[in-house]
Amino acid sequence: MVRETVTRYVVCKADELPPGERKIVEVNGRSIGVFNVNGAYYALRNLCPHKGAELCKGRLTGMLVGDSPQELCYERDGEILRCPWHGWEFDVATGKMVIQPGMRVKTYEVSVEDVSVDRFEVSVEGEAVILHL
Repeated sequence: MVRETVTRYVVCKADELPPGERKIVEVNGRSIGVFNVNGAYYALRNLCPHKGAELCKGRLTGMLVGDSPQELCYERDGEILRCPWHGWEFDVATGKMVIQPGMRVKTYEVSVEDVSVDRFEVSVEGEAVILHL
């Protein structure tokens, strides 16, 4: 059995990433967007699978759902990420494309942990958003 090593990266203090906000970080040559969606944290590769746009710079929105065009309602506000180039929409929590769930963007595990880190004259104390690769 091969066990994969997970590397953890402190993204920011938790209070620096309020609900509805995102932070784009560069980790091991990868651009990754970390999102706070209503108090839950998610991370997506900042690369649209369609044409390579910086996906995580897109608009956070919701979606219209209903059984008929006359019975639509707006749901999931702030949970859907729209690519800034061509409007492809992805679920921030799963990375799946809204209209074609077989198409997806890479997701990463994120946690909020109580940490105290001192490195190179930089200090982070209290709860921090941690990206796991």
